[in-house]
Amino acid sequence: MVSPAETADALSAHGIPDARFEAQCMIQQLTGQRPEQAPPLTPEQTARLRELVQRRIAGEPLQYLLGEWEFYGMRLFVGEGVLIPRPDTETLVDAVLTWCREDPSPRIIDLCTGSGCIALALKQHLPGAEVRGMDVSETALRYARRNAGYHQLDVNFLCADVTGDIPEGIPPADVIVSNPPYLNAEEMASLQREVRREPALALAGGADGLQFYRSITARWKSMLRPGGLLAYETGETQAAAVSAILRENGFTHINIQQDLARNDRVVLGCRA
Repeated sequence: MVSPAETADALSAHGIPDARFEAQCMIQQLTGQRPEQAPPLTPEQTARLRELVQRRIAGEPLQYLLGEWEFYGMRLFVGEGVLIPRPDTETLVDAVLTWCREDPSPRIIDLCTGSGCIALALKQHLPGAEVRGMDVSETALRYARRNAGYHQLDVNFLCADVTGDIPEGIPPADVIVSNPPYLNAEEMASLQREVRREPALALAGGADGLQFYRSITARWKSMLRPGGLLAYETGETQAAAVSAILRENGFTHINIQQDLARNDRVVLGCRA
């Protein structure tokens, strides 16, 4: 396994989808160059490539093997203990940036921040914003802070249970955004093997998948200024139910936005 083709064949033989793409990612990670431009692998690089292939065959996510992944044009560090950023979540960032077009310096709180991908993408495109990210996982926050440092972005990350008491000293926000855990019990029981390697803490949303939406909406609405935005990512079948939760909590101007695959993905509402 010293070429992209041989590496892809080894991955494909064990049922890895997109084996060619993954092989290219591995070789580029090892050499720092695109596979077609890279020199022959050294013996050390070849041994490392074999190790990566074996770990991938055993079910470890490609993103964890690489130690990084791209989100909204940003290189983000990821690994065991943090949710892998996904393209669907970029729809949520787009929606918030659109809402903030007339206010280039909003105060934003990102709940269940994980790797910090949402908070950092918003700060990068709204440099005048005051952005905070919160998560209950110190492991995830270590990645978030590392990512903030790498991109030299001033985001304040705080360890907090977003379903518990609101931390003291947090000022009211113009925007509260969240990609909370939203898989239901049935979905958690049938996860793909790669997803099972990600932290259940970042995936499990209770029996019906709506636990965090109920709790966050009820607890955090008082932290939004009047007219402020609450923006959620949702599972593709949850938008109507999440919209109803916002409506029950007095939110107005509720709307649903779709991702690139035309699945309902984002629910927005404004505090009355």
